[in-house]
Amino acid sequence: MLREQPLSAIVHPWLRSLRVAFVPGPERTPLLERFGVRWLETFRALGHHVLEQPQGRVDCLFTTAPFGRPLNWRKALLFTARRRWGLENTPTILTLVHARPDAFHAMLDHFERALQRTPPDPEDFAFEGLAPTAYQTLIEQGLRGGPILALERLVQAQAKSIRVLLVVGEEEPQYAYLFDLVGAHPRVSAHLGDGFYRDLALRVVTALSTQEVTQHQVVGEPIPRAVWETLTTPQAMRRAAQELGRRNFFTRMVRIADLVHVPAVDEAVASQYSEGCFATWDPQISALIATITGSARPVDKDNITENELAVIVGVRPDGKGARVRHVEGKRNDPPSSEAVEMMAMDEPLPRIHLIRPGPDGDSTSVEVPVARSKLHGHRGIQAYDPRWVEFVPLDPPYYHYPVSCATEAQARGIRDAFARSQALQHPEDPRKVVFTVLPGHGLVMVEKWDPDRAPFQLFWEYMDAGILQIDPRVPQGLFTYEPGDDGLHHLRLLE
Repeated sequence: MLREQPLSAIVHPWLRSLRVAFVPGPERTPLLERFGVRWLETFRALGHHVLEQPQGRVDCLFTTAPFGRPLNWRKALLFTARRRWGLENTPTILTLVHARPDAFHAMLDHFERALQRTPPDPEDFAFEGLAPTAYQTLIEQGLRGGPILALERLVQAQAKSIRVLLVVGEEEPQYAYLFDLVGAHPRVSAHLGDGFYRDLALRVVTALSTQEVTQHQVVGEPIPRAVWETLTTPQAMRRAAQELGRRNFFTRMVRIADLVHVPAVDEAVASQYSEGCFATWDPQISALIATITGSARPVDKDNITENELAVIVGVRPDGKGARVRHVEGKRNDPPSSEAVEMMAMDEPLPRIHLIRPGPDGDSTSVEVPVARSKLHGHRGIQAYDPRWVEFVPLDPPYYHYPVSCATEAQARGIRDAFARSQALQHPEDPRKVVFTVLPGHGLVMVEKWDPDRAPFQLFWEYMDAGILQIDPRVPQGLFTYEPGDDGLHHLRLLE
């Protein structure tokens, strides 16, 4: 069970010193004025360099935006900061938004009622500054994560900012939410006093202290088309996409243009991001066949083609991305941002030998990773059967200070969690599926080899049988799984 620990005991050991600056927006409240002072004092106390004004290299710029009203994109620092101050880099923008409790709860109540309508009425999701199509995203996100996720997307769209710190209170903060791209919304209570500001600051520092591992490298000669067409794995991937789609595992891709019309969006952030990815090992070419990234072009994870598949053969020695082989005669887009985590988790785990039948009736032994297929989705798991499924926790800091997708820290945390799996370390263990859940983000699960089943088949069979109970809502902080009278282990939130 994960329990509360002293703050000093749960921070990540790899946090780094940041250069930050605060540039308030044109409209701010007395609460945000005071909050900004305490906020910067906290960063100084933690040893970070607080700039009087943005200059040189800036890791994070803090600014403000109103609650419930749109900010003109021409004034949004997400699109203007680097050019405005001639900075050496494009800094992360964190926008502080103040919501008074009555207004905040009124908006949540509005979304609660609107999402209960069958079917939902688009007029309930029409807000100032949003695109006419925004209702589609707000409804889909609200049905997935509840009113708070619909509100999160609204606030992000109106503030023209991906990272938002929403502070709720009258004259003083009562609590705050941290919003990000994948829909995380952890809530931090102000009853912690000075610990409130420290906790929020450490969450921001954690997110900015790691780097993306998406600098993938193409290696080797392209796989001949004739070889590719003999592989059974691409067809298995397409079938898995359809099977998972029938079970509504993947939610719709979030497209920025569906939420808000911003001409400069392509220069500041990807136009869309896709919900999750999956991959399976191909013994014939000794490589991982994975879905491609959704940030470059839209990807329908429920109905993929061979052009939505990539071949991963390793991780770069510097860890900054995956090593990829192209395939003759097909589009070769980069793999999903989680490619490194999916490949790296095999390193500390054993390998096993499979017997593969040959064309002349003979057979050969081939070495493969103990984990056959891997599934990463922005979902939670409400319950599981411990006879057939193993839960592996992350290291404690990840529950207090979560990390972002596509980062070195996430790949490391996932690798270390699965390295502790008893079911994977001991291939004879009867548990065929192993999973972990990243707070605010989603699940990662793997299946072991089963000669009687296709890749991913154990996942959807376990879902259908109730052995794995998928939940659209993801825990935002501490949680555990406790035995129930039905023999399953059930999710219990600890905060």
